[in-house]
Amino acid sequence: MSKLFQQLLKATPVALGASLLAVSPSFAQEATTNTSEILQEINNYSKDSGNQNGAMSQVNSVSQLRDVSPGDWAFEALRNLVERYGCIAGYPDRTFRGNKPLTRYEFAAGLNSCLQQIERLIGTGGDRGLTEEEMSQVQRLTQEFQAELAALGARVDNLEARVGVVEKQQFSTTTKLSGEVIMTAAGAYGDERPDGTNIDDNVTFSDRVRLNLNTSFTGKDLLRTRLQAGNFSGLARATGTDMASLGHEASGGNNVTIDELYYRYPLGSKAKIWVGAAGLDIDDVFNTHNPYFESSGGGAMSRFNRYNPAVYRSGGAEGVGVAGQYKFSDSIALTALYLTGSNASDPSNTNGLFDGSYTAGAQVDFNFGKNLDFGLAYLHTYQPGGKVNLSGSTGSTLAKTPFFGAATSADHFGLSGQWKPAQKISLGAFGGYVNAHAESGVYDGDNADTLTWGANLALLDFGGEGNVLGFAGGQAPTLTSSDSGIENSGNGYIIEAQYRWQVTDNIQITPAAYVILEPDSVDGASEIWVGALRTTFKF
Repeated sequence: MSKLFQQLLKATPVALGASLLAVSPSFAQEATTNTSEILQEINNYSKDSGNQNGAMSQVNSVSQLRDVSPGDWAFEALRNLVERYGCIAGYPDRTFRGNKPLTRYEFAAGLNSCLQQIERLIGTGGDRGLTEEEMSQVQRLTQEFQAELAALGARVDNLEARVGVVEKQQFSTTTKLSGEVIMTAAGAYGDERPDGTNIDDNVTFSDRVRLNLNTSFTGKDLLRTRLQAGNFSGLARATGTDMASLGHEASGGNNVTIDELYYRYPLGSKAKIWVGAAGLDIDDVFNTHNPYFESSGGGAMSRFNRYNPAVYRSGGAEGVGVAGQYKFSDSIALTALYLTGSNASDPSNTNGLFDGSYTAGAQVDFNFGKNLDFGLAYLHTYQPGGKVNLSGSTGSTLAKTPFFGAATSADHFGLSGQWKPAQKISLGAFGGYVNAHAESGVYDGDNADTLTWGANLALLDFGGEGNVLGFAGGQAPTLTSSDSGIENSGNGYIIEAQYRWQVTDNIQITPAAYVILEPDSVDGASEIWVGALRTTFKF
């Protein structure tokens, strides 16, 4: 273990220094403005000073404005404008500024509103007939507050110009762009791999980039298009076991691919539907009940500890299909799905929507307020020969392919839940069981059983707002029995500790380490240690 941390110490200053450089405070001097006193007062008037929400409500009589004195020369003019044209608004407590007397700037804003109302009525033929005396009062008011009205006009013109620029330069009226960049220094160390060969223990520095285009056509639906690039080599290859995998690994030499493409829309207030063309995974539809560890960019460092692999990674090649959810109440919801692999567009044998890999099943979720929720899930999967991965690359080789690559169907059962006994403490746990059936080859007709379980603890706002101290661990998917008598000799435990430091709203730095006991569930295999420093940027 000391060798691993010596190597990590060499890489950590570089990774941490780059992270801190990105979040150093800016010392650029803010530009000053020469806003006039008039504009400042008008701006202040527009802010809330008399009620919580800052909302203005219409008044129907000038006498309702308690801080306007009936002895003022403008009283009659105000009364006529308000009662004839209904154009001056006051705060719900019937004042413009609480206990403060009505200012010239406040009055100018109200007068401007009335003049606009009169202009609209005249333009539409709706003039209510100002008398000569009333017109004289309006003219006198206009002259008296000429400077303030001119300032208001300048302000409106400026706002219109700025809105025009925004409309011309905006990316889209329906689509928002968000992104995530992850940079990770990581390394593994141990005496040897489960097969007895040497571990590749060099420390690496890798990245993953995601750009999300979130489009909504109605304000309630979502069309998600995600582009992804990454250059992780994978710790499974370095250590000889999937149990060492990081939770955010993405390979491909930083070539850009379409990682997600699906559409979600509501059916009334209680139901919604998903239709996926690429990258629609089980955890995009089902609630994993593991909110503080499920995220690849801000959750558990190890792939196994993110969520229950017996359910949410069970299909092996999800991405295309349909799903639906119905909420019976705020406490109970039912979600069902049918997903198939990325070869759904291929009409050849063992491909397409119904002849290739598929996952079908449902989950019932129970929600008892903010502090307790859990879900029960069942899935049935089928994977053709050569494409079998029952554990989502989180457990032992035998749990992944119990019949050595032969076509396999399986029934997956899972229970996942989260409980918050206190405001800053979250406890989570899951358990999973997989009963696999050989559908071809020499083991045709045989059954095999796989078990997995896990638990975690999150201490929220630990050492600062947004920070999380987390501990997670459990038994990775392990083949416990089979009709052929082939099963794992060990248990394959993974124990992880991490600290998520929320540097800013958009930047998070996470040092973490986890140990694998009996790697690949091989009895007597020496433990493997993994250390990593992950920096996540979001925008």
